[in-house]
Amino acid sequence: MIPVKGYEGAKLAVLGLGRSGLATARAVRAGGAEALCWDDNPAAREAAEAEGFTCRDLHKPGAFDDVAALITSPGIPHLYPKPNPVIRAAMEAGVPVDNDIGLFFRSFADADWQMHDQPPRVVAVTGSNGKSTTVALLHHILQEAGRESQLAGNIGRGVLDIDPPGEGGVVVLELSSYQTELARALTPDVAVFTNLSPDHLDRHGGMGGYFAAKRRLFAEGGPDRAVIGIDEDEGLFLAGQLSEGASDDRVIRISAARKLTGAGWQVFARKGFLSEYRKGRQAASIDLREMTGLPGAHNHQNACAAYAAARTLGLAPRVIGDAMATFPGLPHRSQTIAEAAGVRYVNDSKATNLDSAVKALSAFKNIRWICGGLEKDGGLEALKGQTGNVQKAYVIGREAAGFALQLDVEAEVCTTMAAAVERAMAEAQAGDTVLLAPAAASFDQYDNFEQRGEDFIAEVKKRLG
Repeated sequence: MIPVKGYEGAKLAVLGLGRSGLATARAVRAGGAEALCWDDNPAAREAAEAEGFTCRDLHKPGAFDDVAALITSPGIPHLYPKPNPVIRAAMEAGVPVDNDIGLFFRSFADADWQMHDQPPRVVAVTGSNGKSTTVALLHHILQEAGRESQLAGNIGRGVLDIDPPGEGGVVVLELSSYQTELARALTPDVAVFTNLSPDHLDRHGGMGGYFAAKRRLFAEGGPDRAVIGIDEDEGLFLAGQLSEGASDDRVIRISAARKLTGAGWQVFARKGFLSEYRKGRQAASIDLREMTGLPGAHNHQNACAAYAAARTLGLAPRVIGDAMATFPGLPHRSQTIAEAAGVRYVNDSKATNLDSAVKALSAFKNIRWICGGLEKDGGLEALKGQTGNVQKAYVIGREAAGFALQLDVEAEVCTTMAAAVERAMAEAQAGDTVLLAPAAASFDQYDNFEQRGEDFIAEVKKRLG
């Protein structure tokens, strides 16, 4: 646990008592402050009270009179589409609003670090797609290299729930826009921006607000090194803002779309090979083509990001390449779950938005595509012209018929996962890939994308015997 610092003897209100909320309350208490907890769910309040926490109804007038700060869970809106009433009350009372990420960066450093030859470091990764794979790959590389590494944030453990790192330890954080937008302290040693595509626009008031939330990871104090994906205009702009000139190697530009040239530090992937260039000369090359845990150009971008971050931490190219070759991939992210009779079965349930689905569709040939679910804002226009590898779509979800009408490929309305898997497997031939890449949220039929992916796996394995 990382005890919260700077609030000894004070009272902090904690709104939202899920995984991160309860971990925050424990860290607040460990740091010598009192956590006043609230969640609109009575069961969540009972769980907090069972651990000895005081629950205070933060909706009531005067609830913030003696409170030093409100710490809120990331899923609770604080600005758009409109502030949660509790957060609005805190702001009207002049009480600072923060989250566990802000508390983590405020509390992470320890006086004992002066005794370390290599103080602990934090690598924080944000972006629209590829965050989870990038941080998991970097964590895997560090572990394979014998370095102490902990995975936290949007993946792994809550940031305040990790163990205090030791000599040369690395904390690898996945941070969403919800987390970076509100955190009052953001001071990673290395910050990574993978890419940007439309997502969560209602929460951020449009693309400008969404990009601004991501950009804060690089603005609040600034990292020592920044790894920036420049395949979109926003990343190119951000790299330019952070750099003092063409040869400024504090900024590492990465791409999976083209060869990068110039006097700076560049990492890019072309035709299945990752290349590192410094001062205009090639420093290393890694063959990614046979790495089954990293299929497709989108995963090659993730490999570039993780490679660049690992290089900033002092790892040699050969060590990084050897570790990448043993990376198994992540569940529900381009995860090969079976191969039978020449047909490959891939679970990419995490492809909940159009951009991630397009990337999955570009990674495989002869696709039997299972898609559909709770459609996000903006419709499916971005999918048109991106389905050249698809032989047929099998559409699930409560609104499957409407979803199918928007596709520019042959589509069969299946509604349920069982029916979609049944039809796709019946029609698949050797050389085909049955791919779950929904291009939609899961909440019309499932609690989360993980549950949807597990259902796909179960239906495939049941039929394969």
